[in-house]
Amino acid sequence: MKILWVKAGKILPPDTGGKLRSYNTLRRLSTIHEVTFLSYYGGNSDQEYEREISRHLPGTISVNTGVPEPTGSGRHVDYLRHLLSAAPYAVSRFTSAKVRQMVAELLDQRQFDVAICDFLASAPNFPSRLPIPTILFQHNVESMLWKRRAQYAAELADRLISSLEYKRMLRYETAQVSRFHHVIAVSESDRQAMSHMTDSSRISVVPTGVDLDTYTYNSGLRPALPLVVFAGSMDWEPNIDGVEYFCKSIWPQVLAQQPKARFRIVGRNPDARVKKLALPSVEITGTVASVVDHLREAAVLVVPLRMGGGTRIKIYEGMALGKATVSTLVGAEGLDVRHGHDIMLTDDPNRFAEYVATLLRDEGARRKYELAAVRTARQYDWAVVAARFAEVVQKATQFSAEMPIVR
Repeated sequence: MKILWVKAGKILPPDTGGKLRSYNTLRRLSTIHEVTFLSYYGGNSDQEYEREISRHLPGTISVNTGVPEPTGSGRHVDYLRHLLSAAPYAVSRFTSAKVRQMVAELLDQRQFDVAICDFLASAPNFPSRLPIPTILFQHNVESMLWKRRAQYAAELADRLISSLEYKRMLRYETAQVSRFHHVIAVSESDRQAMSHMTDSSRISVVPTGVDLDTYTYNSGLRPALPLVVFAGSMDWEPNIDGVEYFCKSIWPQVLAQQPKARFRIVGRNPDARVKKLALPSVEITGTVASVVDHLREAAVLVVPLRMGGGTRIKIYEGMALGKATVSTLVGAEGLDVRHGHDIMLTDDPNRFAEYVATLLRDEGARRKYELAAVRTARQYDWAVVAARFAEVVQKATQFSAEMPIVR
């Protein structure tokens, strides 16, 4: 099977959930099928990235759009510039005339059996008429993410913008989900959310995976300190909100029960709001050479998210290492986990603190969750997940070829 895979933004280094999911699926899919990866990115031309991605995924087509990537206050200016666009800002800023033309030409040549539109951000670069079976790979339900952000964003301006983006995104996402031949979701909850946008028979679920070669359980390794760890990209709003919420509403209660406990926030590009959380009992690492090393040192992992979508790869990575985890319901949404068995789940801050303190105090209870977590994670090696992805693509391609959607 010949596959064209199109994704916005650099995929290396694979240091976010979306990058990890795409990278691991692509690498394993390319061992069994002929995959052409079209990787387009903005900003300055990055020859080192283009050489590296071609080494990881031979045959990659790299395209530098030259579109500036706004940072800081520049994001607000860029947002206003795209305000009249038909597509939401989170999508329109990735639109490129150069990429649109390239994708249209590649599809019209009909050299591929199927095309993959990776993430909603890539959708504007696909033509309205899809001449070959084309699948939308939805890592999350974007409208759901913006709805939650509108509810919990710290600043009034962010809540107002998020509320506007939610309404625009819901309209846009519904139109895109219905126009592609098939949709791949990462969880059953995401599939159900999108079933209001199109016939649910056109949506398949391919779960999140974990690299078991990297995240390997060592039964003899025990935490030396009562250390609690959160890991994630610290410039992403759901993570920023999550650690703020944890430090304000949960951590003081944990310390009251376990005064020697320490909390470590591990992740790249910590926002100024995250840096302000630093205390003698709270450490902010910033970018680290290896997240695995920090996860191994943890006694307990926490995922106190109140907004976001898709699934959290970090939970499976921690579970594969044999770590007891406490999460909100949103944090573990869509994952094959069970409260009281391989994870502890609650949205109540008092109960969340009690769960963390109990796991720090009671090694026997912690050990029970650790072993159950390892058994769960072992079912989701990326090789298994990629094989499932390939199976879905094959079936969807055959069905779409018989009943194409042409617009």
